[in-house]
Amino acid sequence: MYKGIGGSSGYGIGKIVIIKNDMPVYEIKSPENKENEIKRFLQAVDKFIEKTTKIAEHMRKTAGEKNAEIIEGHIIMLSDPFMQDEIKDKINSGMCAEEAVDKVCEQFIEMFTMTDDELTVQRATDIKDIRLRMLKILTGDRDIDISEVPKGSIIVAKDLTPSMTAGIVKENVEGIITQAGGFTSHSAILARALEIPGVFSVDDITDNARDGMEAVIDGKEGCVILNPSKEEITEYTTKKEKYLKNKEELNKYRNKATKTADSIEIELFGNIGKPEDAKNVKDNDGEGIGLFRTEFLFMENTQIPSEEEQFEAYKKTAVMMDGKEVIIRTLDVGGDKNIPYLGMEKEDNPFLGFRAVRYCLDRKEMYKIQLRALIRASVFGKIKIMIPLVTCVNELREVKVLVEDIKADLDRENIPYDKNISVGVMIETPAASEIADLLAKEADFFSIGTNDLTQYTMAVDRGNSKVAYLYSVYNPAVIRSIKRIISAAANENIIAGMCGEAAADPLLTPLGLKEFSVNASSILRTRAQIAKWTKAEADKVADEVMKCATQEEVYEILKRYER
Repeated sequence: MYKGIGGSSGYGIGKIVIIKNDMPVYEIKSPENKENEIKRFLQAVDKFIEKTTKIAEHMRKTAGEKNAEIIEGHIIMLSDPFMQDEIKDKINSGMCAEEAVDKVCEQFIEMFTMTDDELTVQRATDIKDIRLRMLKILTGDRDIDISEVPKGSIIVAKDLTPSMTAGIVKENVEGIITQAGGFTSHSAILARALEIPGVFSVDDITDNARDGMEAVIDGKEGCVILNPSKEEITEYTTKKEKYLKNKEELNKYRNKATKTADSIEIELFGNIGKPEDAKNVKDNDGEGIGLFRTEFLFMENTQIPSEEEQFEAYKKTAVMMDGKEVIIRTLDVGGDKNIPYLGMEKEDNPFLGFRAVRYCLDRKEMYKIQLRALIRASVFGKIKIMIPLVTCVNELREVKVLVEDIKADLDRENIPYDKNISVGVMIETPAASEIADLLAKEADFFSIGTNDLTQYTMAVDRGNSKVAYLYSVYNPAVIRSIKRIISAAANENIIAGMCGEAAADPLLTPLGLKEFSVNASSILRTRAQIAKWTKAEADKVADEVMKCATQEEVYEILKRYER
């Protein structure tokens, strides 16, 4: 049995198909005509954009808007004038287009990889994908068409690029196994969106697996069995049938209120990246939007989006949700979200640097445009404002002052808005967790971002396989942090929700959250899980977990009480 990171739940039984996507070989030579060579490069860019647009359109239909954005991001990166100018400069210095693309991409890959931050490393994965596909276009090599794998396949690869994963035909693939990647890698995100079982970061799997070899995959526990015995096949066939039956039974929770077993009402929302995604949340019976990431408005523009552009996007979402709650996170730029026209300087460690609310409060005029658009849109629904990466009370106070100033301006202009619009904070840093009691006195609500909270608390790069064992929300340090946040909110009678990946983890249901915000596909499963617990039962498990000394002990107890 091989162990890895369970990145997409479910069970798969099938035959292995090894996917190799080797770099094409090209001849290093100086171009006879540099102008023509630049033209050849730009023609390859046009072809890349055309092919990538088609891939994104396919992904939009199969896995939703948010996942299509991963692919569309490649167009944005390659279209970046800075990147293109670097490649043109290399061609003018005497390199052929292939070598120029290769060298410039390698520079970006090294830059992103050196940050030792998982999300930034994902950018390196994107650049590797761009480089590979551009070189194939320039050399005339054929792209791998992963859609051609036969029914019953378990795909095995060193890593799956986003463009490769996007081509998967869900009905043909029993599972995905990769040697690299983790829970938040692009391949894992897309596997979850396609509801294909996936295990990632499995050491030496490409050396030990063979084409046609039978395999079993457990995407929940992160296990892979090569050449399983008859008994193991029977065992996992039973598990798979039970898993699929449970999924089917979730439909009985559709159009039902989210309640605990003792009838305590809980809010169950969905996460979105664009106004159009709100439809997916409604289709999956979500009770509101718990996290609307606004970066798309900025990333899809070549300049700061105007107040009207932003207003229309927020208004559209509020109207689509028809009076249901919509929590909109203000611009979370920086870290892995570099928007060229904002002119952000390169930092050695951008995830600990000038980003999110820090950047916005330093660019108040720009920030006020977004806040004004949000407040104006609030008259069309139940919009709430959420501030990302808060680390001190002063940041919350500064934003609230800006909100009050904007309200005063709107009053003078006789523009309607929700006079009681809520301003809350995203708790995703150890600093915010430590002062949760102080923040709770001044914030209208909390939303826990477990992805960053776990990473920052454990000082662990999520994508680094060497320390992946430490990146766990079950670690006592993280569990205690979450409980502290929940208690601080309860003491001040404000809602504490969760919008990170852990919100959909059934083992964490007993911790005492009042609001869960998950991917649309996880809404019904989360509602079913909440309905299995009474408050007294959940409190008992939470108290027991708080006494644990290791993440193994925490996990063991949560598994013991799993329902």
